Amino acid sequence: MSHDTLAADGSDLAPETASKAAAARDALAERDGVLVAFSGGVDSSVVAALARDALGDDAVACTARSETLPAAELDDATRVAGEIGVRHETVTFSELDDPNFVANDGDRCYHCRTMRLGRMYETATELGIGTVCDGTNADDPGEGHRPGLRAVEELDVFSPLLDAEITKDEVRAIADAYDLSVADKPSMACLSSRIPTGLEVTEERLTRVEKAERVLREWGFEGFRVRDHDGLARVEIAPDELERALDPAFADAVHEHLTDVGFEYVTLDMAGYRTGSVSPGGDGDAEGRDDAGGDGAGDTDDDASEGAADAETDLDLGRRYPR
Repeated sequence: MSHDTLAADGSDLAPETASKAAAARDALAERDGVLVAFSGGVDSSVVAALARDALGDDAVACTARSETLPAAELDDATRVAGEIGVRHETVTFSELDDPNFVANDGDRCYHCRTMRLGRMYETATELGIGTVCDGTNADDPGEGHRPGLRAVEELDVFSPLLDAEITKDEVRAIADAYDLSVADKPSMACLSSRIPTGLEVTEERLTRVEKAERVLREWGFEGFRVRDHDGLARVEIAPDELERALDPAFADAVHEHLTDVGFEYVTLDMAGYRTGSVSPGGDGDAEGRDDAGGDGAGDTDDDASEGAADAETDLDLGRRYPR
């Protein structure tokens, strides 16, 4: 569908969701211009689409590039901005410049979000824009340990989804009505969420995590994390894909590839993938996702059911796990 008119004006949305989307669009239309903190995740993409409808060329999507953002996610953000038809800017900064972030305590995401949004405000000022928006939705404040939301409040960032009481499910419905490719994209967190609280965030650790997860993504896995326990890789695989990961061929290949990228030991977590398994309160992955420029699993070559079927037979090692 065209992104020049509000998706909610059609019949694709439930009346309540359409009303909320219209309210968010109208609130954006009251601004002279907005800069959307944009990762290409579903939340920030919906805000960008609504802003584009409301303000046309006075809406700008801005992605912050740093060591915690995988290169594939930056490419994805650029692509999704093109889908929406919104102007896309990028800014560069380094969380590693802040010793508070590097220390990786329970407030790591607060320090990250403060720096990231600070760069958004600087860019907005340069463009003559007075409002910075993010993709916080109505479900986010109730999701446990979320220090990043404190930065959003302190910096007076406008959260149109939250103000209109749009839930995560409704965000996905609006994205689907816009025919956005990220409508079903999982909520993702930045690479620093793979490093246990208390262990310093370093460029070396971020780099090997990114390389390790790129391997799993290329092999067709959808739900996964590679946690870096100071050189020990703890691989988490979603339950519906875990059977495939139990194949000896996978064990051999993943050990070879992950040691090649810098890990000393490689383990498979039998509990499977779950968000925030290395962070306070078990909610660390909720931070830094979508609007804050978090990461993503990206496109895959196959689905979980195909992977499970392969686990019952001899895997095509050359296709699935290239040496």
